Amino acid sequence: MLIPLILSGGSGTRLWPVSRKNLPKQFLSIVGDGTLFQQTVARASALREAGAPIVVASDDHRFLAAEQLIESGTSGARIILEPVARNTAPAIALGAMQALQDDPEAILLVLPADHLIGDESQFREAVESALPRARDGWLVTFGIRPDRPETGFGYIRQGESLGDGAFKVDRFVEKPDEATAQSYLDEGDYAWNSGMFLFKASRYLEELHEHAPAMLEAVRKAHASANKDLDFIRVDANLFTQVPDNSIDYAVMEKTRRAAVLPCSCDWSDIGSWSALWLAGNRDADGNLIEGDAITVDATNSLLRSHDRHLIAAVGVSDLMIITTPDATLVAHRDAAQDVKRVVDQLKSSGRTEHSLHRKVHRPWGSYDSLETGDRFQVKRIVVKPGAALSLQRHQHRAEHWIVVSGIAEVTCDERVFTLHENESTFIPRGSVHRLRNTGTDPVELIEVQSGGYLGEDDIERLEDVYGRA
Repeated sequence: MLIPLILSGGSGTRLWPVSRKNLPKQFLSIVGDGTLFQQTVARASALREAGAPIVVASDDHRFLAAEQLIESGTSGARIILEPVARNTAPAIALGAMQALQDDPEAILLVLPADHLIGDESQFREAVESALPRARDGWLVTFGIRPDRPETGFGYIRQGESLGDGAFKVDRFVEKPDEATAQSYLDEGDYAWNSGMFLFKASRYLEELHEHAPAMLEAVRKAHASANKDLDFIRVDANLFTQVPDNSIDYAVMEKTRRAAVLPCSCDWSDIGSWSALWLAGNRDADGNLIEGDAITVDATNSLLRSHDRHLIAAVGVSDLMIITTPDATLVAHRDAAQDVKRVVDQLKSSGRTEHSLHRKVHRPWGSYDSLETGDRFQVKRIVVKPGAALSLQRHQHRAEHWIVVSGIAEVTCDERVFTLHENESTFIPRGSVHRLRNTGTDPVELIEVQSGGYLGEDDIERLEDVYGRA
C-alpha cells in the first residue's frame, strides 16, 4: 500500500504577517484552490494505489488539520499529534510506525504540507518511476531540476544511474552562495533538495536503527504510549520530549548507502518566502504580482497583497513586497525576503502577540475577531458554528456583555440556562460559570464586550470542554 505521509508541523515565519504560529502557511489559501495542506492531500490522494493519508501535525493545529480534511472530503485519515517539534526524522518515524500497523509492506510517500506543485502530471510520473526503487529497498528523494542559481535551497549531486530516471546520491550539499549555485546549474548533475521522499516504512526504521538508534528507541516508546483523543492519535508528551531533534537528511539520508535521487521538473516551490510566492505567481506586464485591492503607478517587479478592503497604492517603486493584514503591514525589499523571520524573532522577544495570533483567531467551535482593545475593555466579534459550544468556564478578572447579532444562542450562566435571539443581550458577571452553545443549524454571531482589569486569554478556567483542552 502506498500511504501518503503529510508533514504539517511548519511555522512559515518568512511569510509573516499572513502566516503566524497559530495559523501557519500550510493552512492558508495562498495560491491556487484550497489551502496548501488541502492541495497536498488532494495531490497524494490522486495517485494510483494511494491509501488514506497519515498526517503528523502540531497539537496546536489539530483542529485546523481535522477541519480542512473534512472540507476536502478526505476520509480515513489518521492525525498524529506532536506535543513538541522534533524535526522531520522523528515525525517520519511516527508515521512509519503507524503505517506498519496497517501494512507490513507499506510504502511511505513523505510530503511537506506547505509545498506548491504546478505540474501534477509530472509529479505523478515521478512517483510512479520511483516506486520500483522504493520496493527494492532504496530511500528515494525527489530532486527538482534547477532553473536558476537559487541560494535558498540545499542541493543533491547525482551519482551513477539506477534506471527508471533514478540515480544514487553522490552527496548532499548545504545552501550555496550565488557563484557556487551557478556552478551547480552549469554542471547539470545537481538538483534542489525538495524534502519529498518515497521508501518502505520498514526500511526507514531499519536505517534509523543503524544510524540513530537512540532516536528510534525514544520514538518507539512515545508511539507505544499514544492514545486516541477524539479523532487524533496523541503521542505521550513526556516521552516525546526525550526524542532527539534532527532532520531526515542529517539523521539518515546523508549516512545511508541506499539513498537515491529522482530528478524531476514539476514546477515545484516550497513557498518559503514572499519572493518565492512572487516567482510562482502570475505577474503582470510590469512584473508585479497583485492580490487584493492595489493600485500601481510606475511600480515594477513588486508583490502587493492587500487584506479585504485595505487599499495599497505603490508609486515609483521596484522590487518591493507590501503585505497588509488587519493588524500588521510588512514592507520589505524582495532581496530581504529571507530576513522576514527576524521580525518574528523581535516580536517574540518583546512579548507581542502578532508573531503567533492574527486579529481573527480560529477555534474548534468557530472564531473570534478582536475589533477594538483599550484600557480595561475589549470588543470581539464571535462566530459559533452550528452544533458547537464554547467550554464551560469562568473568568477571575473580567465581566462580559453578549449581544446576539444573528442566530439563536443557548446561554448557561451559573444556575440559569436560557436562549438569546437576534438583537437580545445578556451580562456575564466576573466569576460566573458560563457557556455559549449553538444548538441550531445556522452560525451564531455575537458581539462580546469585555471589561475588567485584565483581559488576557489566559484568564479562562475551563471546567468542562468537549474538545479536550486544558
